[in-house]
Amino acid sequence: MTAEETLDALRSVVEPDSGKDIVRQKLIRDLSVDDGRISFRIELRDPLSAFASQVEGLATTAVRDRFPNAEVAIEMDNVMIGFGDDVAVEGDANAGAVPSVLNIIAVASGKGGVGKSTVAVNLACSLSELGYDVGLMDADIYGPSIPTMFGIEDEKPRVNENRKLVPIERFGIKLLSMGFMVEPEKAVIWRGPMVSSAIRQFFADTEWGDLDYLVMDLPPGTGDIQLTIVQTIGLTGAVVVSTPQQVALADARKAVAMFEQVDVPVLGLVENMAYFVPPDLPDRRYAIFGEGGARRLAEELEVPLLGEIPIEQGLREDCDAGTPHVLVHREGPTAQVFEVLARETVQRVDLRNAGLEPSRRIEILHK
Repeated sequence: MTAEETLDALRSVVEPDSGKDIVRQKLIRDLSVDDGRISFRIELRDPLSAFASQVEGLATTAVRDRFPNAEVAIEMDNVMIGFGDDVAVEGDANAGAVPSVLNIIAVASGKGGVGKSTVAVNLACSLSELGYDVGLMDADIYGPSIPTMFGIEDEKPRVNENRKLVPIERFGIKLLSMGFMVEPEKAVIWRGPMVSSAIRQFFADTEWGDLDYLVMDLPPGTGDIQLTIVQTIGLTGAVVVSTPQQVALADARKAVAMFEQVDVPVLGLVENMAYFVPPDLPDRRYAIFGEGGARRLAEELEVPLLGEIPIEQGLREDCDAGTPHVLVHREGPTAQVFEVLARETVQRVDLRNAGLEPSRRIEILHK
């Protein structure tokens, strides 16, 4: 018996009104699997509903069908809250900055040029292909790339009757980027406080709607934007992108250390540009930038390696053309690697939600 198998069993328990299972809705908390005993807590957000009266029995049956000899202990918790309760804005610990978003994932890197935006875009699209409701926020204020990678450089978000930004939707993904706000040939020349204000607006003043995942494409490094984010919201977790060579791995190590220091779980590492397979020699594989660097770092830091993305000309061409690779070449080898990455990310998020306390925004004190 494992926590992963238990969650897999509980995914068969679906709330009829939403059509979503109780794991996807983050209703499972305090999961423990130990010595033949499985225990967890179910958070009921509408304790007066018909489903609330049935869910304990359904969950018990689902687990015992998978593990007939297990002792199952379930605690019911009538929290009566909307999802996204663990997301708080500065100054009000109970207010939701993104009240309708279940999970917020930061895609980060220690240095630029490792393909972080490529990973963020194709991860978001792969999650959408798996059936999840997904948004993608481009938090790289100075170098936004999401408009180009989705082929919508000339689009502008509108403001609704509630004076909130409405994300642009493309390929079923809700998108927001500073690249939509400024002309493509103009630079954003802002000091730190202005950047922080823009990031807060992307959270609090945007109509994201109901999302399973909001993927955030962060700028490289560990500066103002990263600190603003962890002070403004409770991140579900972070995915750190690196390439195999030592100079990139050294910076990836710093990115992992930053998230650990601010109590944000690192869901895992992704090694981009891991290898190259010539199209005319599919049985050959070349490690141009080195081999196994991210795998060794993941083992050293005791975090999962979520995926190894190959170098592929088509991946670069699709990014430049504004059509995410996983949507154009669904059956291709690189698209399948991204699908595995998305499934691994979902599993790590589900384990994190079921086993750890919700993340909270942090308070940074200056002496």
